[in-house]
Formats: sequence, structure tokens, C-alpha cells
Amino acid sequence: MAGRSTARRRSAQYAWLVTNPLAIFALICLASFWVAHPDWYEAWLAGLLAFVLYIAADIGVLNFVVGRSVFKVALTEVPFVLALYFLSPPMMISVVTLAMVVCQLRAATPTTKMWFNVAKAAAGASVAVLVVAALPDIRGAGPGTWAILFTAVAVEWFFEVFCLAAVMSLVQGIRAGQDVLSALWAPALIASINVIVGLVFIVALASTWWATLLLLVLASAMVLVLRSLAEFFRQHRTLAEVYELTQAIREAGTDASLPDVLLGRVRALMRAEYATLWLAPQGRYPELLLTARVENKGLLDLSITPSAVRERSITDGQTVAVGPRLRSAADLLPNLQAAKVKDVVVVPLRSGRTTIGSLEVINRIGDTRTFRDADVQVLETVAAHAAVAVENSRLVERLRYDAYHDRLTGLPNRRRVIDALAESVKVRAEDEVVVVLLFDVDGQRDVNESMGHGAGDELLAEVAERLRGIAGPGALVGRIGGDEFVVTLRAESTDATVELATEMREQMRGPMTVGKLTLDVDTAVGVAVYPDHGADPETLLQRAELAANAAKVLPYGVQLFHPALESRAVRRLGIAADLRKALDNDELDVYFQPKVTLADRHLVGVECLARWQHPTHGEVAPEDFVAVAEHTGQLAKLTERVLSEGLRRCREWSDADRPLSIAVNLSVRTLLDSRFPDQVEALLTANGVAAAQVTFEISEPGMLGDVERVLPTLYRLRDLGVRLSVDDFGTGASSLSYLRQWPVHEVKIDDSFVQGMATDSGDLAIVRAVVSLSREFGLTVVAEGVESELTLDLLEEMGCEIGQGYLFSRPLPYERLEAWFNARTEPETTPTGEVRRLRAVI
Repeated sequence: MAGRSTARRRSAQYAWLVTNPLAIFALICLASFWVAHPDWYEAWLAGLLAFVLYIAADIGVLNFVVGRSVFKVALTEVPFVLALYFLSPPMMISVVTLAMVVCQLRAATPTTKMWFNVAKAAAGASVAVLVVAALPDIRGAGPGTWAILFTAVAVEWFFEVFCLAAVMSLVQGIRAGQDVLSALWAPALIASINVIVGLVFIVALASTWWATLLLLVLASAMVLVLRSLAEFFRQHRTLAEVYELTQAIREAGTDASLPDVLLGRVRALMRAEYATLWLAPQGRYPELLLTARVENKGLLDLSITPSAVRERSITDGQTVAVGPRLRSAADLLPNLQAAKVKDVVVVPLRSGRTTIGSLEVINRIGDTRTFRDADVQVLETVAAHAAVAVENSRLVERLRYDAYHDRLTGLPNRRRVIDALAESVKVRAEDEVVVVLLFDVDGQRDVNESMGHGAGDELLAEVAERLRGIAGPGALVGRIGGDEFVVTLRAESTDATVELATEMREQMRGPMTVGKLTLDVDTAVGVAVYPDHGADPETLLQRAELAANAAKVLPYGVQLFHPALESRAVRRLGIAADLRKALDNDELDVYFQPKVTLADRHLVGVECLARWQHPTHGEVAPEDFVAVAEHTGQLAKLTERVLSEGLRRCREWSDADRPLSIAVNLSVRTLLDSRFPDQVEALLTANGVAAAQVTFEISEPGMLGDVERVLPTLYRLRDLGVRLSVDDFGTGASSLSYLRQWPVHEVKIDDSFVQGMATDSGDLAIVRAVVSLSREFGLTVVAEGVESELTLDLLEEMGCEIGQGYLFSRPLPYERLEAWFNARTEPETTPTGEVRRLRAVI
């Protein structure tokens, strides 16, 4: 936007520096010619006629606007030429001076300007008389006379133009005077035509005074023609300017550039001293008030429009025009007088039925000029285009804002975050890192499913507000996914980022009110930093997301990215197609890990575990291909493969008088499939295996998030007769409170506690508490991760019933398991039948 500097303007009193010399010069000339023509006043009748003609000619004036003033080119050259020919010099000077006084009084011109114009006219008449006196005497109405009179009028005309340029340079600056001189050729041409007309009148009158009648008719016709031409050209100019203005408005594009494009052109088009644009505050758009003034190149943060006029227009939604020729709101004239405003037009800017602002013009330039109804129509046309431009620019801005912001939370979206990160890495200082913290909200899906998406949106909005509050002023907070938020900031070092992420996560934790409920919401935070973890925004966000996924299984919930996370993710992506092929071709193996009673070392069963030897990547970790199976829809086939192989071997062991139960791991995703119990029943029937010989192990941390949804499937499986076990017990939240709700038969203590119980009193206390509580609930306790005799003795002392771990055996394929049976176990007869007993544990 243009600067709002105010042009330096001198006092109008400087005009007297030109006015006084002109007046003195005119008085000296009048006195000199009075001496030469002492009886000049006796021809008063001719002077009176010239005076009347001069006043009449001034009515048909054509105005050329130059800056704030109006340069007039009227028909006054016609009576001026006639007076110069027929009147004596003193009468000539007197008539022109008195006629100018009357014209200025009629126009209510300010005093300083009035006396300048009077002095200029008197001095101009004096110059013309001096030129005539200096040239040969006028004789008749022939060409010689034409040349003398034309020369006298030309000198007088240019003399007055230079006087006008001089006074404007003194009052308004050199540029204003230059504007006068640069715009003098068209008026000079019209003045020349007027002089020629005057000479024609002289020729006609010299032949007969009866020509006066014809000349009056001709003069009247000339006035009408000139006025018609002036109106025609004015309308043509107005249409052209309106077209150019609408084109400029259309190209302006935004609210910010619209005032610069609009106001200067509107002021020039309407020939107004002021043009003002006012836009009401609306949403995130503040109030805007800017004014273009004729003397200022920039825009001003002010308006002289009386507030009552604007309020009337905004309230009524209608144009309000107040002025001498605009009587539609005459009751507001006192407000204009109080504000020292001549006339004003206020047009409301409308968007549909809503008034969004106003376009205003104040003070039509020119002493005898005021706004008319035609001007109001022009301004209404321009205002309609301006209103559309404002609305379109705001629509474009809203679309641009929506393209870079999340609509629900108002936070920057992924695109905006990427752009901001790109700028951040460019201006990073040497002693700092650019940090990307990705917050993954836990439990948002549960809120959507149980309370509806409206509640889920409310939760996300609350998370966004809380994250804004804790991120700090130098951070950018954005939402890049359904329940994923990003915070980007600068830190001193990578180590400091982990501490910062941990602090922010702790501040994020705590109850959040959603509807009438108060929920405990947790987050997992992934951390990536530039330049250590990536050189571009996309890479940083991707690696922060990988770290956040890894953080979900950590008790403290914060993970700094490291290359192993990406290599695992890439590896998982690469094996997706191979896994499908392996399942179709039955290329996955099932391993078996023995389960032993701790009291008497009886082999009671095995856990069935899937293993995959990839032809290219080698052995693939179970957690990798199980995760791939979950995300690619192959989990059901994988579970069926393991369960079918386990049931087949169970049938074989029963036929060989070595009955062993089997345990199969189930994902929560499998339990969400209502068809799974029917599938289990069909497989049990097909293999002839009793349901009691099958145990399904469900991971406790995974089940906690979907307790209500998996319970129906659990009850159906229990009713089928299979045993249910809670796997990885102790690693989830609020584990003990759920034991009484779940239809389970067994608790399997997580190996992280079992392996540490011999050296860590905390782990020992947890295992002891789980064993004690499980026995109170009548549940079988299985300890996984038994790897030492000391651990075995401690578990046996606590009353743990079954153990599983490397102390007994690693997971083995079927052939090696058979060899292990023969080498490590021996038959033993019990009241319930023959079982296999471990010979020794070494």
C-alpha cells in the first residue's frame, strides 16, 4: 500500500504575493489610460452592455480540473474581443474587473482566491489594452484588426495562465504549477476558437447593428452546443474511466491492494477532494478506513465524512447523498456544515443482504460544481464492483487459509507445517537444532466409536488448545492427521529435545472434559531433529511419525528417532507382498515352546509360534510380519495357519498317547471378527480335538483399548470350551481392575518382570502380587521368560503353577521338538494317566 505521507501545503496567504503586484499593475494602467481618456465613463451604456455579455458568457463555462483548482475556459473571450474593439481602455479594464467581481461573488469563492482572480482579470485586461496601444491603430474590421485583436487576446490569455501557475506553485508546490502549464494546450485551442468567433461578431456588427439579433441567436446556440458537447465528452470520459476502474478492481486481487487501486481512481473519476473506503470489522478482518485526498500521493487513515451520514447509509442499506443539488437527505445538511463539508455521497458496499462497508466521496472540486444525481449513479456502479472485489478477495483469502489450516482446530495443516519447516531449516543457526515433535493422541478412536464423532472432534479441539498453551511463543503447532499433532521449534541440542518432549507430554496428560465426561488422554511423542535425522521437511515428519509409533509401546511414551526404526519400517513395507505369497504357498513354519508345571516338572503343553524364513531377508522377526499381516488384511489367514498346524499336531500327540494342550496367540483385531468363534469350532471338529486342549493368549495391553468390543467374542469362545489367557500381564494400565470382567482362565506374567525378579526387588514384588491376586481369582498363573534356576525356585515358592522359557527349551520346529521329547523327557504314570516329565533342568 502506498505510504500515507501528507504533502506539504503552504498557507493560501502566499497568493497575495502575486495578487498584490497584479492589482497594483492594473491600477497603474487604469490611471494612465484615464488620463488619456478623461471622458471614458460617458460611454457607460456600451460598457453596461459589455458587462452583461461578459456575465452571460461566464455561465457557459467549461471546467478543466488541475490538482485541487479548476482552470476555466469559457466563452468570455467573445465579449472580451468585442469590448477590446468597441470600448475605450479605461472602460475595458473597468468592465472586465467588475464582471469578474460579480462572477466570483456569485460562486461564493473564498476571499483570497476571489481577489486573486479579480486582480488577474484586471491585469490581463490591462495587458491586452497595452498590446493594442503598442500596435498600429485599429482601422475598420479587416485582417489587420484581426491580427491586432488576436495578438492582444493571446498575450492576455498566456499572461493569466502564467499568473495562475505562479500562484499555484507558491501555495501548492512547484508540481501544481507544472500541472497548469502541462494542461494549457487544449484550453488554448478553445480560446483561439472563441477569439475567432468574436472577430466574426465584429465583422458582422461593423456591417450593420441589426446583426446583433442574429449574433444573439448564434451565441445562444453556441452555448447550447458547447454544453451538449461538454456533457457528451463528460459521459464518454466517465464510461471509459469506469471501465478502466472496474478492470483495475478486478485485477487488484486482495483487500490489501484494493484501496490503492480504488480510491485514487474514484477520487479522480468523481472529481472529488476526498474518496474514502470503509470496511466494517468482520470475523478475523479488522476495521479498515482509508482515504485518498487530492493533495496526497498516499492514503490517509482518516475520513471527514460526518458519522451521521455514514450511519444513515449503513443502517438503511441505501445510498445517502447530501449537498446543494442533492436534497434526498436534507436533514443531514447541518451535519455537513458542522464538518465544513460542501457535499458528500455515501454508497453502502453489500454482500448479499449484508452491508460490509461503504464507498464515499466528499467535496466536488470547483467553486460552482457539486455532485449531481448522475454522479451518484456512477458511484453506485463503482461501489457494486468494489463490493464484489472485496467479497472475492476475502473468499480467495478464506480458501487460501483453509488450504493451509485444519478446519476443526484452526491449526496449520501438513502443507503449512512443511512450508514452515522448509523455512526453519534454511535460517537455522550453527548452535541450534530444528525440532519436530509428533504427538499421537491415544484413545481418540474409542471416543469416536463410543460417543460419536462430535465428541471425538471436541477431544481433538481440546488437545489442540492444550498443545497451543504448552508449546510456547516460538513454536509452530499443527495438525497433520486424524489424531496426530506436530510441534516445530528450535532447541540447543538433541538431548534437550527429549527432555522437552517428555515435559510437554507430562503437561499434556491429565483429564480432558468431553461432553459430560472427563477422560484421561495420553499421547505418544516421536522426536526428530534437523540436521541429524533428515535434511528436508518430509523426511523429518516421516521419521518423527516412525518414532511416535515406536513410542506407543514405551512406558514413558517418548522416542527419539534412530535409523533402526526406519529400516524396520522399510523392511515391513518390502515384505508385504512376500508374506501373502508365503501364506498362499504354506511357507510359514510353526514352532512350539514347551510349558512345564513348576511343582512336578510335567510337560503340559506347548505354545504355537509362527516363524518365517524369508528367501532374501532371512529370518523375519514375528512382530514385523505380524504387524504387516494386521495392516494388509492377512492376519486371519496367518492365525488360521498357526491354529490349524497346532490342532493337527495336538491330534497326533493324542493319538500317540502323549496328550498336550496348545496355546495360540490372538490379536485383538482377530477378536473383533464375529466369525472367528465359528471358525474355531469348525477347526476343532475337523481335527477331533477337545476344546479344553486349546488356550488362546490375548495380549493385555492391546485388549485394554477394545475391552467392550472384544468381550462378546471372548464369552463365545469360553462357552465353546476353550481356555483364555491374558498374555503380557502387568504391562497394561489398570490391569487388575479388569480381571474380574474378563472371562479368562489364565494369567501369563510378562517376561520383562520374570527375568528381572531375581535381581530387582520391584519386579519381584510385582510378580508376587500378580501370583497372589490371580490365585485369589482362581486363575492359573503362567510365567514366561524363565531362564535361571533361581527364577524357577522363586516362582515355585510363590505358588506359580506353570513356567515357560529358555531354561526348559527354546521354541522348536516340530521335528526338533520330537527329538527334545525323547532326549529331555520321560514318561511318568499319574492318577490321571501317563504324562511326560522333564528328566533334569540344566
